[in-house]
Amino acid sequence: MIHEIFMPALSSTMTEGKITSWLKSPGDKIEKGETVLIVESDKADMDVESFNEGILAAIVVPAGETADVGSALGLLAETEAEVEEAKQKAISLSKGEAAAAPAAVAPPSFDTTVTSTSQPAVAAPSGRLVASPRAKKLAKDFGISLESLVGSGPHGRIVAEDVEAAAGKAKAPVAMATAVAPLAPPVAPPAAKASVSAAKAPAAPPTPGQVIKMNTMQTAVVKNMMVSLDVPVFRVSYTITTEALDKLYRQVKPKGVTMSTLLAKAIAMTLQKHPLLYASYVENGIHYNGDINIAVAVAMPDGGLITPVLKKADQQDLYSLSRSWKDLVDRARTKQLAPDEYNSGTFTISNLGMFGVDSFDAILPPGQGSIIAIGATRPTVVATADGMMGVRQQMTVNITCDHRIIYGADAASFLKDLAKLIETDVQSLTL
Repeated sequence: MIHEIFMPALSSTMTEGKITSWLKSPGDKIEKGETVLIVESDKADMDVESFNEGILAAIVVPAGETADVGSALGLLAETEAEVEEAKQKAISLSKGEAAAAPAAVAPPSFDTTVTSTSQPAVAAPSGRLVASPRAKKLAKDFGISLESLVGSGPHGRIVAEDVEAAAGKAKAPVAMATAVAPLAPPVAPPAAKASVSAAKAPAAPPTPGQVIKMNTMQTAVVKNMMVSLDVPVFRVSYTITTEALDKLYRQVKPKGVTMSTLLAKAIAMTLQKHPLLYASYVENGIHYNGDINIAVAVAMPDGGLITPVLKKADQQDLYSLSRSWKDLVDRARTKQLAPDEYNSGTFTISNLGMFGVDSFDAILPPGQGSIIAIGATRPTVVATADGMMGVRQQMTVNITCDHRIIYGADAASFLKDLAKLIETDVQSLTL
C-alpha cells in the first residue's frame, strides 16, 4: 500500500507551510513514529512523524518549498515492489494531475502526526521513558543512552536539547540543569540530517532594487493584519507616572525580572476587574475568556514577530512569571514554541518603549478584544498638586479596542485602574 504524507495543519489559522528539511531521503527505511521531515508553520518548526513503517519512495515537495495544508509532500511505500509505482504517482502529483487532499478533513490514509520540538502531544504515562523523535535520533547519532538522561520537557519528556547538552553540544536548559556525562564520544550526525536549530549563517544585506520573498512568519503577519482591517476599533491614550514602578524594577531586576514581566503582571492584575477587556467578539455575541493569557509581541531575528503567551499571568507570582517569560522568549527565537504557546493570548502587549519610542498605536490581533501599546518612560515637567512645577517620570500607553464589544468608557476605566496600580499600589505585584 502507498501512503501519502500530507502537509498537516499546525494551527487553526494555518493554510500553508514550508518544508524546512527532510530528515529522510528516497529509499530510506522509515520506522513507525520516526520523524520524516520538519515543517515551518507561521511561527514554529514542527516534527512530522510517520504512523506507518515502510520506504520513502519519493519526495513530492522538496526542502525550501511551500505547500498548502492537505497537499501531498511525499510517498511512503510499504514494500520494495511498490516503490516504482509510488515514483510514478509522485510525478503525477508534481504535475498537478492528482487532486489535493482536502484541508478541512484529514484523509483516511493520513499517516503523519505533528509534535513540537518542545511540547509533547500527550502527557507521558507514569514510569515510562518518553523522548521526542528528534531526541531519539540525536541520541542514536551521539551514542547516548536515553535511560541515562533526565528530561527537561513537560512531564519529564526528553527533548533534543537534553541530548545535545549531554553530548557537550549545548548548555543544559536553565529550568532543569542536570549534569549528565555522555556514554560515548559524540559522533557528528550526517550533514543532511543536521538539527534545524543549528545556527544559520548571517544573510547577505539586500541590494538596492532587490525583491526578497517574505518568509512564512512575515506572510502570516500580513494575513493577520489584513483581517484586522475588518474590525472597527478605537484608541485611548493615558499618561502614567512610573516613579514607583521604576523603583520596584531596580529592586527586582537583579533577581531576573524584566520590565516586560512587571508590566504583564500589572496589566493581568488590572484585567481581573475588567473581564470585557480580554473578551472577544463572536457572531452576535461576546465570548468571555476564562483565563487572562497575556501575549507579548517579540521581534524575530529573521523578520516578522511572534507573541509568546504568559498563561494565567494573574495567577503566577512575579518571579515564576519571569522564568516563564525567559523560557518562552528563548524558544520563540529558535522557533521551538508549540502553537498553543503563541496563539492562546486573550490580551496583547506591544512594548516599543524599550526602543525609546514615546507613543504609538498597535493593531488589534485577530480574535482579541484589546491590545495595549507601551511607550518609553521620560522625565516630564508637570504641575504638582500644590500648584508648583516638578519633574516626574511618565510614560504614555495607548490601548486599541474592538468597538463591537468594548466602548470608550470601558477602556478608560481599565487604564485608570492600571495607572492607580502602577502609581500607588505597585508593591502588590510582588505579593
